[in-house]
Amino acid sequence: MLNIDVVVITIIVINVVVSLKGFKDFSFFERYKFNIGGVRRGEQIRMVSSGFLHVDEMHLFFNMFTLYFFAPVVLQYLGNIKFLVVYFCSLIVGSLFSFFFHKDEYHYSAVGASGAVSGILFSSILFKPDMSLYLMFIPIPIPAYVFGIGYLFYTIYGMKKRAGNIGHDAHFGGAVGGYVTTLLLAPWLFEENLLMVGLLAIPIIILFVLQKKGKL
Repeated sequence: MLNIDVVVITIIVINVVVSLKGFKDFSFFERYKFNIGGVRRGEQIRMVSSGFLHVDEMHLFFNMFTLYFFAPVVLQYLGNIKFLVVYFCSLIVGSLFSFFFHKDEYHYSAVGASGAVSGILFSSILFKPDMSLYLMFIPIPIPAYVFGIGYLFYTIYGMKKRAGNIGHDAHFGGAVGGYVTTLLLAPWLFEENLLMVGLLAIPIIILFVLQKKGKL
């Protein structure tokens, strides 16, 4: 367990240090947050650096708690290096989704590790689709694959309605990044969990169909 925790703790520490710096230093926060105008000016570092900044302590805690809970599953199957590949691919794909869906909104900004964490969450669901999840206010266990599918459909709804001050597109993009990267790194999942691979693909396909038809 110690070896498993080292990578996760390192990522958490980096997130905490960078986020605390951002809480206290407005210019630092503004320089490294995701911002459409900044990215279009050539500041691509924002696509990654924004994933280590957070709005407040609660935002930071929720993301890091979720990461710590699901990361051991991915580490168990992929090991340290491939885990990091999934994490950073998910972060970047989440940022790419944000850029794609807001490319003409020059003032659009976002921060948070949610894209990367969503990718780790969906990677863990691919490996253990039957593990039980417990959510606040819901006293019964929910199968991970049911939660994953529901989460993606809710995210599509949030993208359509622009519900709340939440980067739904980054969440969805991160989940897609984690899903695709995991399947590339562990193609045996197509044989062992083909049904779950297909079920999790349904909301992803629906999103692209809606986008193609201009309904997002």
